[in-house]
Amino acid sequence: MKYVAEYRDAGLARAVARRIAARCTRPWTVMEICGGQTHTILRYGLDQLLPPSLSLVHGPGCPVCVTPVDTLDAAMALARRPGVILTTFGDMLRVPGSRGNLYGARAEGGDVRVVASPLEAVALARRRPDRNVVFLAVGFETTAPATALAVLRARELGLDNFFLLVGHVLVPPAIRLLLSSPANRVQGFIAPGHVCTVAGYRDYERLAEDFGVPFVVGGFEPLDLMQALAMLVELLEEGRAEVRNEYRRSARRDGNRRAKELVAEVFEVCDRRWRGIGAIPRSGLRLRPRWEKFDAARRFEVDPGDAAEEAECRSAEVLQGLRRPTECPAFGTRCTPEHPLGAPMVSGEGACAAYYRYRAGGA
Repeated sequence: MKYVAEYRDAGLARAVARRIAARCTRPWTVMEICGGQTHTILRYGLDQLLPPSLSLVHGPGCPVCVTPVDTLDAAMALARRPGVILTTFGDMLRVPGSRGNLYGARAEGGDVRVVASPLEAVALARRRPDRNVVFLAVGFETTAPATALAVLRARELGLDNFFLLVGHVLVPPAIRLLLSSPANRVQGFIAPGHVCTVAGYRDYERLAEDFGVPFVVGGFEPLDLMQALAMLVELLEEGRAEVRNEYRRSARRDGNRRAKELVAEVFEVCDRRWRGIGAIPRSGLRLRPRWEKFDAARRFEVDPGDAAEEAECRSAEVLQGLRRPTECPAFGTRCTPEHPLGAPMVSGEGACAAYYRYRAGGA
């Protein structure tokens, strides 16, 4: 399989691991930011190839995991309204809010539907002018352009029954918060390749300069990650706080100009709450005033009530690299994919789900 198999060569991965081991002269702690990268690491056992002196922790780059409880509660409240069709990606249906999840809302009679893209939600609104269609829009810089395109398409079609419940977030402000914490122990980062493909990596250059830590933009195949780790160890050993790009077949320093223009036309930066972490300044996107007619929160004046997070869940510490999933007392016992306490156990990009599936004997 051209362009895939060559990135999964076990012999080459072991050779890179030996190169990393030979270069490590002291203990290092590094973080892969993206949940997709976490799953590759666990699925292929890459962490077990590394020297004991190189410790991996996992970052906040799972869009489902960081969507705040109050956003989910608002989505469930909308789904229960007569005349509303709530649409979103499939991963969101099992994520616990403070009073159940979207599957539960559907079981109670709410009209909750899974779509593959926000444009599919626009098409549904066009077919059903008798109903109000709300798209729960979550994700990082990668999914925001498609949401922006959906708004433009809805305007082009003249739809007055399509709305967004916006939960988009931005990665660099979260990393800045993490690096500003006295508890931080991360010394280098693998930056998310798909986010950098859209947004570029200039923001990571500013983080490297401000905090004196190196970043390597990494892809998602096993050899992408092993090579990114080798580059990161090289920078750490040389004491260089720079940004390197391992994912050059996709990511560029300035990202995708057209995608960024779409986002800038429809959205503006705002403060945003992250699940378990709290409010992070300028870490979210909201509709610009001229697009407010598409804002479901304004249109329906949603009041989800008090949103409470599960006290026993330690996912906030996992998302900040302060603890691994298996270091949570509830992991695999009181928290499983069938009965999750938090989003990282049910999300397809969640770190807890990756450990449960590949290390704890899960399916």
